Parts: sequence; C-alpha cells; structure tokens
Amino acid sequence: MEPKKKITFDDIARYTNFSKTTISRYFNNPDSLAPESQRIISDALEKLHYKENKVARILANGQTEFIGIILPEFYHRFFSEVLNQILSTYETYGYKFLVFVGNRNEESERRYIRELMAYQIEGMIVLSHTISSEELAALHLPIVTMEREDRHVCSVNTDNYTGGRQAAQLLDECGCDVLLHINSPTSPLIPAYGRITGFLDYCQGHGLRHELMLRDVDRSHESDLAILRELIDDMEERYRGQKKGIFLSNDTLASTMINLLFLKYGRLPDDYRIVGFDNSPASREAIIPVSTVGQQVELLAQEAVALVVEQINARKDGKPLHSRKPVHKVIDPVLIRRASTGGTCANG
Repeated sequence: MEPKKKITFDDIARYTNFSKTTISRYFNNPDSLAPESQRIISDALEKLHYKENKVARILANGQTEFIGIILPEFYHRFFSEVLNQILSTYETYGYKFLVFVGNRNEESERRYIRELMAYQIEGMIVLSHTISSEELAALHLPIVTMEREDRHVCSVNTDNYTGGRQAAQLLDECGCDVLLHINSPTSPLIPAYGRITGFLDYCQGHGLRHELMLRDVDRSHESDLAILRELIDDMEERYRGQKKGIFLSNDTLASTMINLLFLKYGRLPDDYRIVGFDNSPASREAIIPVSTVGQQVELLAQEAVALVVEQINARKDGKPLHSRKPVHKVIDPVLIRRASTGGTCANG
C-alpha cells in the first residue's frame, strides 16, 4: 500500500477556495475569521483527514502550548493532588504540562527551569520554595506560584491564617486543657506561616493555654517518626492527665502521630484530639480518620492555571507582562471534622 499523502495548507486552500493566509489564520487566530469561514475550513479538515503537524506549528509561530510545573517533592500527597488537578485542566484550556520535581535542590531546579525555557514554555506554575520570586520574575515569563513566597509574581494560595484559627477553634470546642501546634521553622514570607499566626492569635485572644512546638519536621518519614515520638513522650510527661489538643501543620504529620499513638495504646487515647491541614488522602487513610483544615485543591489548581493562561493571552495581545502589580488570589479553607476530634463530616 502506498503511504497516504500528507495534507498541506495548499491542499486545504485549493479545497476551500481560501488563501493560504486565511488557512493559517484559522490555525493561529481562528476568532479573526467569520464563523461561516471557520465552519467551511473545519469541514474541509475532516473530509481531507487532515492531521495537524504540531512541530511545524511550533516552528511557525513559536507557541508551544506548554506550561512548565516545578514541584518540591511528593512526600506530602498534597502536591500529587494539586498536580492531578492541574493536569485535568487540559480539556478546558488546551495547554500541556512539562513537570519537574526539584526535591528542594536549588541547583537542580535552576537546571530544570533552563530545560523548560529551552522547550519554549509559554508559562510556569511553581510550588517549590527554593528559588525566590524575584529570581522567577526575572525570567520575564507568565508565572504563578502556589503556597510559597510570592512578592514579585502572581500567586494562588489558601487563606492559611483563617485555617489556623479554624483548627484552634475546633480544639477549643473539644474542651482541650492545652492547645499545641507542631510545625517546622517557617519564614513569615511563606503563606503557610499564617497557620502559625492564626493558631496563636486565636489562643491568645481567647485566653487559652497553648504552646508552639517548632521542629525540623517534613524532611523524611523516618526523621518525622523520631521527632513525633520524642514530642509524644514530652507532652505526656508535661501534660499528664490533661486533654491535649494538637494541631499539626499538615495531614502527613497528623496521620503519622495518630498511627504512633495507636501503635502505643491500641487506640487513640481519650486525652488527645488531633487536627491536620490539607485534606490530603493521608487524612482519610489514617487508622483513625483525621480532622483537617481542607485546602480546596481543585479550586486552587483551576485558579492557578486560569491566572497563568490570562497572562499568556495578555502577552499574545502585546501587553507588557509587568504592566501591573502581581495578582494574589486567596482561597478559603474548609474545616472537616472526623474521628480524631470525635466528630464526623459527611463530605469528608
């Protein structure tokens, strides 16, 4: 059998009686054509069995329809959930994604960004904390960050401060004698720092006994196990017989603590109430389902892609990338009550 002839713009032009320029406009800027012209060309493509040459199109107009993504790691399943939701936006916006995981290595991430720029990406979504927003802005590329320092670029974040207050309020409502927040040392420039300030402000404003426990958590499962075991021993010695309300900075830590307590006692002791943050699968899959301050991951991802596409389109229209201050969108958290605080939630 002879191979099928590749259909060219010349073939489409002859079939439709349009010029090659008109055919090119259909592929690069279809809205510039009348609806009837678009319909005629679309019908012709179907009848001619036209298969678009994406490489040729990229070479012709420089538009790759690629957006780069830099993730910090997959230890916290929040990031895999965000990635899954970002990828699902292809049907809405038509952009494809090139994904790199930096593993908190600054030089690796710079190398990945150089690689992405070589692919002529049209925009980038960054969740990793390693490279400053000032350095990202210097790339002169449409960029949106999520849950990280964002002074010089557009961003989409959860209202972490409200989330910290929600967690403290839930533990207060549980009748806890002392409220404790376990987190890693965090820069005030990072949105997640709001989890600390929200917790502290609620406790101080309501005259509650409380303690902030900053440790180098979130490095690895093994190191987190060792740190949490030590913290459990410390809390049981200093707060023996008191009802302890513990707010952990994410669901991975919260589920790990519950599992440690269950291994030690065969149950979650009555003098513990535990709240996490994220509403990641870890919170639902723990041996005792974890109450959590849920981030609306689907909405966060949709807003991030919409915001980077908005910048891409503005650039195509010839508008300067930095003609305005960066846009920062904030998404409300949703408190979800589960067994770790003695409650359940139908949508959890």
